[in-house]
Amino acid sequence: MSTPNRALPPLPPLPPIREEYERPLQAVAVDDVSAPLPLARRVLGAGWLRRTGIALVLIALWEITARIVDNDLLVPTFGATLSAFVQGIASGELLVKTGISLSVLLRGYAIGVVLAFALTSLAVSTRIGRDLLSMLTAMFNPLPSIALLPIALLWFGLGTGSLLFVLVHAVLWPLALNMYTGFLGVPVTLRMAGRNYGLSGLRQVALILVPAALPSIIAGLRVGWAFAWRTLIAAELVFGASAGQGGLGWYIFQNRNELYTDRVFAGLAAVIVIGLVVEHLVFDSLERLTVRRWGVQH
Repeated sequence: MSTPNRALPPLPPLPPIREEYERPLQAVAVDDVSAPLPLARRVLGAGWLRRTGIALVLIALWEITARIVDNDLLVPTFGATLSAFVQGIASGELLVKTGISLSVLLRGYAIGVVLAFALTSLAVSTRIGRDLLSMLTAMFNPLPSIALLPIALLWFGLGTGSLLFVLVHAVLWPLALNMYTGFLGVPVTLRMAGRNYGLSGLRQVALILVPAALPSIIAGLRVGWAFAWRTLIAAELVFGASAGQGGLGWYIFQNRNELYTDRVFAGLAAVIVIGLVVEHLVFDSLERLTVRRWGVQH
């Protein structure tokens, strides 16, 4: 028995076809990029020029203060200090003292960096290491390095060993705290990506955590350097002569005893110059070549 044919429902109408057309873009008025910036903006945009201006202002204030005091034993003029600085370099004495201080400083700084990396790596890998780092930093970080000088003298004697001991203490704890804080701030996705590639332990720390936490690590290196530099000068002021030789702190101490205040200020100027050179040539270059180029820090 055949079934009757049923009519299919009509198809929906097709949408209307719109005609294609092109709309020309209107020209947007922009400033002429080739036009030079005003002089004031160029001056404010040059970082080295701003720093030079600040330095000149400080030198002018120094000179005014020295002329008001009018006593070379208290505050020598900038000209007298510059003359003593140049004479110290020409005679080689200031260069030798600087070399002695930097030699001790770099050794203590390197030992502190290695110990901080080892302690922080242990802290991010195990719970015992985390508890150990928390306990040690709570105990020793508030303790001034120079306060350990009497113990250092008892243990290592009057020499380089005592200086290295207080330098390692000055570098270790602030650097370890900054590194650990940076490691904790690494996103979980990066940690999971490292585990997916089979990274664990020191390999994960070196390949995942260190690059991601590099801004905090560089900040810790800066702080550790500053702490170590001032700790070394303070320690040398107390006992810095070893085997007839002493560094910048001993140079400042000797000239203070002999009332050569201009040489004292020249030694202080050497400390400041070295600090500025390391800050801008080493750490700024390291930031520019790493975290700023990678877009991690602006």
